[in-house]
This record gives sequence, C-alpha cells and structure tokens, in this order.
Amino acid sequence: VSALATGIGFAMLGGKLLESTARQPELGDQLQTRTFIMAGLLDAVPMIGVGIAMYLIFVVAG
Repeated sequence: VSALATGIGFAMLGGKLLESTARQPELGDQLQTRTFIMAGLLDAVPMIGVGIAMYLIFVVAG
C-alpha cells in the first residue's frame, strides 16, 4: 500500500514540476533541485515503514 502511495506521490510531484517549469522556465534549475530533495524524502517513508515492520516481526514477535 505504501509503495502505491509513493508512486502516486512521485507522479503528482513530477506533474507539478512540469507545470511550474512551463509557467516560469527561469526557475527550472531551482525547482528541479527542490523536486529531487522532495523525491528523496518521499521515497524514505516506505523504507522506514519496511524497517519498522521488520523490527516488529523479528524482534518484538520473535
């Protein structure tokens, strides 16, 4: 479920980047940098969820 939500988030983030770059091309580099930072943060959420799930399975339940 979290991977699906991340995919939707990436699609929305990329779409908004294209829209904003089309409106103001001079801000393209700055927007692209911020988009990559946000993509990294967006990708970290499912990884943290997997880490917590593995902790619960192997440490708490074991």
